[in-house]
Amino acid sequence: MESFLVNNEGYYGDFGGAYIPEILHKCVTELQETYLTVLQSAEFRREYEQLLRDYVGRPTPLYYARRLSERYGCRLYLKREDLNHTGAHKINNTIGQILIARHMGKTRIIAETGAGQHGVATATVCALMNMECVVYMGKTDVERQHVNVEKMKMLGATVVPVTSGNMTLKDATNEAIRDWCCHPADTYYIIGSTVGPHPYPDMVARLQSVISEEIRKQLLEQEGRECPDYLIACVGGGSNAAGTIYHYVDTPAVQIVLAEAGGKGIESGMTAATIALGKMGIIHGARTYVIQNADGQIEEPYSISAGLDYPGIGPMHANLAARKRAFVLAVNDDEAVRAAYELTKLEGIIPALESAHALGALPKLTFKPTDVVVLTVSGRGDKDMETYLNNGTMC
Repeated sequence: MESFLVNNEGYYGDFGGAYIPEILHKCVTELQETYLTVLQSAEFRREYEQLLRDYVGRPTPLYYARRLSERYGCRLYLKREDLNHTGAHKINNTIGQILIARHMGKTRIIAETGAGQHGVATATVCALMNMECVVYMGKTDVERQHVNVEKMKMLGATVVPVTSGNMTLKDATNEAIRDWCCHPADTYYIIGSTVGPHPYPDMVARLQSVISEEIRKQLLEQEGRECPDYLIACVGGGSNAAGTIYHYVDTPAVQIVLAEAGGKGIESGMTAATIALGKMGIIHGARTYVIQNADGQIEEPYSISAGLDYPGIGPMHANLAARKRAFVLAVNDDEAVRAAYELTKLEGIIPALESAHALGALPKLTFKPTDVVVLTVSGRGDKDMETYLNNGTMC
């Protein structure tokens, strides 16, 4: 059976590859030739696992949500990535990538961020490793994620507000790539999701796969089986989803459900539902689904969630959707906010807006009472309190 993981050429089926400007060819080729050797070395594993345990606070709990289970008629577990240091899954990836950067002799780190969680996680590991850090963030997101911006600055990062486009994640990524083109020798670009040229989608997925590795062990302890019936995660670029499904992706019995950002509705023109609306194209170095007009120009996406406000999708997830391995649902803004309030009231957990989209998929699914469902809460909701308060009337 053909695997749903990356092939030797850096593709997931028809998706992926490395479509890059000539000036970055050396950087990307060097990374392609280095990353697996580093990731598989005993020295890396020892330091990475020690930092995940003692610095990040892993393993994160797999929590049986009793009241939410009763509401949806199944056995529902929440994978609590919101309990990591910095409040999201992003730290799993940034710690791994900065160890690779150090191995490659890089001294300057750049990153892009939407909701700010990846920016905070990157600034955090740069402080830990004493490296210069520059984070590009759309001006729109700087305004709606003010607390995370101040955290990055406190951690010693330079935050650069991006004023092109609609000033969100896509535009921040464009600027980070421009910076990389100008400083290829000393700069390492820590991409925060399973997007970009090969090897980034695979590298990020491998670093996030600690999530599914833990789910297997924790389900065995709690349910006497390693495999759930359903895995549910939100997807924008796709890193928490990739980590959630990594060790299950080639197990057909496990149903994968991905929740993308429907915005104001997929027919509204204000949406980030890339799988529903996207056509094959190139974005940020990879061939994947992209929201674009008839002339192939990228359309500006929209989501209430800064972390899902992206007009592309990771090539791994594009392939899962194209080959019907994953069931993809568009969850609208109001559905996500309603789901966040429901989790808060039933279980005492305030999720990030991104995770709220995964929760918003639950009413759209029908479960049996014996179904074991694992849903990843990718981040905590501190950063989104203003948005929740401004939109709480939806509930």
